[in-house]
Amino acid sequence: MRDGTGEPRARRDMKPLAGVLAAMAVSLTGTRVAAVAVPWFVLVTTGSATQTGLVAFCEMAPYVAVKALSGPVVDRVGPRVVSWTTDLVSCAAAFAVPVLHAAGLLQLPALLALVALIGAARGPGDLAKEVMVPDAADRSRVPMERAMAFSGTVERLASTIGPAVGGLLVAMLGPITVLLVNAACFALGSVLVAVALPRAVGRPAGRPEEREGYWRSFAAGFALVRRDGLLLTVVLMITVTNLFDAALMSVLLPVWVKESGHDAALLGVVMAVFSAAAVAGSLLAAVLAHRLNRRLVMLVGFTLVGAPMRLVLLGDLPVPLILAVFVIAGLGAGFINPVLGAVFVERVPREMLGRANALADSLSWAGVPFGGLLAGAAVGLVGLSPALLVSGVLYFLTTTLAGLRPEWREMSRPKGARPVPTTGPVGDPAG
Repeated sequence: MRDGTGEPRARRDMKPLAGVLAAMAVSLTGTRVAAVAVPWFVLVTTGSATQTGLVAFCEMAPYVAVKALSGPVVDRVGPRVVSWTTDLVSCAAAFAVPVLHAAGLLQLPALLALVALIGAARGPGDLAKEVMVPDAADRSRVPMERAMAFSGTVERLASTIGPAVGGLLVAMLGPITVLLVNAACFALGSVLVAVALPRAVGRPAGRPEEREGYWRSFAAGFALVRRDGLLLTVVLMITVTNLFDAALMSVLLPVWVKESGHDAALLGVVMAVFSAAAVAGSLLAAVLAHRLNRRLVMLVGFTLVGAPMRLVLLGDLPVPLILAVFVIAGLGAGFINPVLGAVFVERVPREMLGRANALADSLSWAGVPFGGLLAGAAVGLVGLSPALLVSGVLYFLTTTLAGLRPEWREMSRPKGARPVPTTGPVGDPAG
């Protein structure tokens, strides 16, 4: 086959992108399975909800902290090496839990230390896989929006299927056996990256003698995000919207289910419907997003996923109508991350992608732990309906005012513009 110039068209090789996505799928699914098995194991062995919550905290706190600090290491060593080595560490720590339990040596301090080690390894491991996606997409000659949509689909599928599979396996095999499955998933993810993935993907950027020290490298990543008006606006906006999303899913939605006279089954159905629609939205984005106006996609997506899901819970509406609103919101949510991911990749030099991604992710997650706390306090002070109304209005104002800022005009690259080069001044616009 020949292109418009009469020259033979290069054959598309999907192995790099497929390899990264396969490693992400295996590792994330194992993590979501463990998210069911570990709390259940602690609950049935100790009977303590407090200890169960402590175990969850000891995994997530190191995850966020180490991920924020690991960006310079990922950029310097290379995401491929970081990915397969951290997956091996996670595998060893996950395998140690059932081994120590079988030997009668698994006391609470040891369990806390092991889950903290898993969290600390998962942070840079997940970051490394995210950083490899753009390089793999370039090598596979896939549009960046499509690659990011595939990546988002893998993550959403893992978040949807993993807990369901984890619950089923725990019921059939018991939590200890499922933790062995989790360890096997980490091992397989490590093998996929170390052996099956082409070695060209995920090489460190720049010559060794040109690489900066750790803190100078970290500061350069922070400066890049801070000086780029569009990236900073997006990160701050996502920090706020993630807080409101955490508030809805962890407190407001469960309280609504209980106060409206339904049981936990409806809560599961609502969450599953939203997740399934988000997966469908990500798949649609893989086909359509690179052809659409990015700014319009973002405004519509955030409008659908923000206020409607909260306001529909205010009235005594039929459940099918509420589910329909969550389906539409999920479809809108599926388009958001592919566009954001493409914009981020285009504006960040590839040799700085690890540290910039790490900082942006950590800042975006900063509000999540407080979402449930603030929602619980708001429901206690003013009741559920005012809390839903205020959160819906604030969500809409946050996303709309951010989307109307002049920096957002830089989101849509002019037709025919070249991608941002891998070197250049901090904050170069994408077009």
